[in-house]
Amino acid sequence: MHGRIAELHEVKERARLGPGARATAAQHARGKLTVRERLELLLDEGSFTEMEPLLQHQVQGFGLEKKRPCTDGVVTGWGTVDGRTVYVYAHDFRIFGGSLGRAQAAKILRVMDMAIAAKAPLVSLHDGAGARIQEGLPALVGYGEIFRRNARASGVIPQISVVLGPCAGGAAYSPALTDFVFMVRNSSQMFISGPDVVRAVTGESVTQDGLGGADVHASVSGVAAFAYDDERTCIRQVRRLLSLLPSNNREAPPRVPPTDSRDRRCEALPSLVPADGNRPYDVCGVIEEIVDDGNHLQVHQSWAPNLVCTLARLDGRVVGVVANQPQYLAGVLDIQASEKGAHFVQLCDAFNIPLITLLDAPGFLPGLDQEHGGLIRHGAKLLYAYCNATVPRVQLVLRKAYGSAYLLMDSRSVGADLSFAWPTNEIAVMGAEGAVEVIFRSQIAAADDPGAMRSRLLREYRDELMHPYYSAQIGIVDDVIDPVETRSVLIRSLAALHAKQADQPSRKHGIPPV
Repeated sequence: MHGRIAELHEVKERARLGPGARATAAQHARGKLTVRERLELLLDEGSFTEMEPLLQHQVQGFGLEKKRPCTDGVVTGWGTVDGRTVYVYAHDFRIFGGSLGRAQAAKILRVMDMAIAAKAPLVSLHDGAGARIQEGLPALVGYGEIFRRNARASGVIPQISVVLGPCAGGAAYSPALTDFVFMVRNSSQMFISGPDVVRAVTGESVTQDGLGGADVHASVSGVAAFAYDDERTCIRQVRRLLSLLPSNNREAPPRVPPTDSRDRRCEALPSLVPADGNRPYDVCGVIEEIVDDGNHLQVHQSWAPNLVCTLARLDGRVVGVVANQPQYLAGVLDIQASEKGAHFVQLCDAFNIPLITLLDAPGFLPGLDQEHGGLIRHGAKLLYAYCNATVPRVQLVLRKAYGSAYLLMDSRSVGADLSFAWPTNEIAVMGAEGAVEVIFRSQIAAADDPGAMRSRLLREYRDELMHPYYSAQIGIVDDVIDPVETRSVLIRSLAALHAKQADQPSRKHGIPPV
């Protein structure tokens, strides 16, 4: 028995070490960590339990029968992050380039099924060369089974994809189906067709990073929610994100004891936001002043920066904040901002995260590119997401709130539970200047002094229909509040809504705009 036990430990140690020192050195030479090093960073120390570490493929032909390494190029199992169970699978690029074969697919499918059944988050670490060509079509079919489980798990458990190397062809669709995609600059690439195919078909010459690197997907395509300079920082941020998410859609996000007073006055806010609606400011400063200890985690920070979507805590409870960013395009909504906001709202709603919407938008971005690009249907995605959300929702109008942008950014008319406004608010069908030109065009043209007439009518219109208390007087907002009281008002509001339950119509699922 002692001999067999010694043999067992030797076999398992060989499986743990992988293909050897040379392959490990080559992985490090690329600036990348090994699969085990990554899992040690992600999971609490000593918490990882591995599944099927001795599994080998059973394929014959093309020389594969002579190469049957343990794990078959993927490490699967579960561990904990801050004491909460998380399921993981991680490609080992040192083995068959991390490519997907039948045995590897079976391992991944098993851990995905366990995560769904256990109602625990699933984190996938991608570093693979796509389908294993030597195994042919059965390897490709494995991706289809993975995609089906990604869709099944959507909105049930958090799914986080961490791309730490190549992820090309069909392999790229699995991360795209998950809730969050992390990438690392200079080592992560995602694309459907590689640079050689692009060059052959279109004549365009591009590098792998230029085609599908971290910065491309973080700022241009919107595929990546987060991009970092190195793997260690990236994986630390995965842990941070997990700390803000519930284990599944039937639980609330984890609450922590607050270290910031719930009644703290936000004395800096009146200085941060100019009363002049034409002057820009950084709405992130407003968010940092309101939330616990100024900490928040932006999602898609570099993509559609005219809309900020971020996770934070108020009085120790997780909240999702959607805010127009006047620093970029004056905070207008456009195609990309609408898509970004819709995804974030749906994600928060799926995982029981209350929503706070900070509104300062002059409207939608005009132009042929926007209209022909489908601004109507993309804007409808944001509207659809808000209209369907059943979590507690609070709207706060900071300054401008014009036209359909006011409605779409979670007005009470589309279902916000509470709506507040600062005394700098301007809620109207359109800006006063435009309204006066439309309503009084003939009077202004006929006046002896058109400039003086325009100024008088502009002043009258603002005094009558755009003064800061008009919206409260007609019941569009619940109250006009002092900005320094914003934090305490929001905390009290969400506390009152904490037990909110909203019934949805009986249906298989809704049909969102295309």
